Amino acid sequence: MRLADATWTDVRDADVDVAFVPVGSTEQHGPHAPLGTDTLDAVAVAEAGAAAYEAARAGEDAGADAAGEVAVAPPIPVGVAEEHRAFDGTMWVSPDAFRAYVREAAASLPHHGIDRVVFVNGHGGNVEALAEVARRFSRDPDHDGYAVTFTWFDAVGDHAGDMGHAGPLETALLRATNPDLVREDRVATASEGAADRWGEWVSGVNLAHDSDAFTANGVVGDLTDGDAERGAELLDLASEALADLAAAVVERDLE
Repeated sequence: MRLADATWTDVRDADVDVAFVPVGSTEQHGPHAPLGTDTLDAVAVAEAGAAAYEAARAGEDAGADAAGEVAVAPPIPVGVAEEHRAFDGTMWVSPDAFRAYVREAAASLPHHGIDRVVFVNGHGGNVEALAEVARRFSRDPDHDGYAVTFTWFDAVGDHAGDMGHAGPLETALLRATNPDLVREDRVATASEGAADRWGEWVSGVNLAHDSDAFTANGVVGDLTDGDAERGAELLDLASEALADLAAAVVERDLE
């Protein structure tokens, strides 16, 4: 159930087990992919994960009047992304503002009895802040809610090592879910100008605070490995992992 498409009576009458809150970013993704890539990918994984969870529950509860649903919240489209500030169109907020907004938005849900939350993240820059949000949400004395964070590109098995930025994984998932938004005529040029890895590393330390220090066009990774077939596999892997996580979150005893 998409919360934004539902009425309040739909939510009141639903049997909601858990909410997925997609969290992305509005930032450069090279010349070939849209600024909203992280948000689009997070939404795609959240919706596919919700479908996988509900299908599994329906199978387990065959014969029951209703199986638990997932409420997919509207996405949070601006995140911690100042590292991409040199590239036009990028938006960002401070980590403090991001943590406060995400936590307070999610805290609306326990008020309606939806007390289990998974933040479905699509942007690496959000990871540290979201981990703290989940902890604080779970410890909040004003409600009985519990939250965890799921970053889709960390849950795709051996593919995870090819993540990069605006690289093969993000481009592949876009080609599978939002193909009209990939500027295919720019992919070859984007790939030619891509950096091999994220950052400038010495003694285990990244010397580059901003992405333009090591990638002139914003891309990191080999785009030739990012076709739609791979994207479909990534979506399957991530959504199944998310469904498994949701089941564990729902079953967790918080007493």
